[in-house]
Amino acid sequence: MSGISSLKQTTTTDWIEVGTVEDIPRLGARVVESAVGNIGVFRTSDDEVFALLDHCPHKGGPLSQGIVHGRRVTCPLHNWVLELDSGAAVAPDEGCAAGYPVKVVDGKVFLSLSPK
Repeated sequence: MSGISSLKQTTTTDWIEVGTVEDIPRLGARVVESAVGNIGVFRTSDDEVFALLDHCPHKGGPLSQGIVHGRRVTCPLHNWVLELDSGAAVAPDEGCAAGYPVKVVDGKVFLSLSPK
């Protein structure tokens, strides 16, 4: 996943390999282009991997360019904080970015385009 990857998928239940955990910087993200829009694939300091639509529910900021801290990401435009596991905005903000299932098998990251 160097930079942006493109995905083509035949059904929404397929798991697609998008790279390795090591391809995603710790406390950072990579972007995967898909038919549903760009998806940010995030890595925490504990090597957990999450995927959210790369679109903040507030003003559409690119979440993949935000700051990852703990299990959250802060949008780079207006500092909204979203939970990586659910996409939900942290109070007092409201809204949600769509989350996508991710699994890691032998260091490889797989993404499903079926929203959680």
